[in-house]
Amino acid sequence: MSAIKVFKEAAFAENSVWKQVLGICSALAVSNLIKNSLVMGIGVMFALALSSLTVSLIRNFIPRRVRMIAQTLIIASWVIMIDLFLKAFMPEVSKELGPYVGLIITNCILMGRLEAFAAKNTPYLSFVDGLGAGFGYTFVLLIIAFFRELFGFGTVFGLQVLGSWWTPWSIMVMAPSAFFMLALLFWYIQNKYYLK
Repeated sequence: MSAIKVFKEAAFAENSVWKQVLGICSALAVSNLIKNSLVMGIGVMFALALSSLTVSLIRNFIPRRVRMIAQTLIIASWVIMIDLFLKAFMPEVSKELGPYVGLIITNCILMGRLEAFAAKNTPYLSFVDGLGAGFGYTFVLLIIAFFRELFGFGTVFGLQVLGSWWTPWSIMVMAPSAFFMLALLFWYIQNKYYLK
């Protein structure tokens, strides 16, 4: 199987958010601004890719009865490094994301991909699969964040796009709007690609 096919499968065909409805808590929590969504998505992408690589490298040495706890420990180690990186180099974004970076550890997408792919495949393909699954998650976050930020603040990446004529929709800044945006995205994708 080629790396490009693995990436596409993980990112789109088997997208953990719209296909399996995993990882939606953080998708709903941080998606009111594109910048926050992008940083969170990149954090998940690297945590997933590096955790997949690590699990694949040591999969033959992990006893079966402790594999889940070992995988959680591996994920936690990478997430702590990502969290420390954000606190050191992007303190404002780290503060805005609050506890959600640390909660990457509990994100079902990571554990699901480690079990489904990394525990059975080569390190290279596992890394690519992790990047693909993380990219798919980030893609969903950015779509939701684009509309929430645009309609809620009149901005895109913090730059004013809609002029003074625009009345911001305060509902778009609140968490319930993320549910509606996610539901609309699910509906669109299911109708376009899966219900034929």
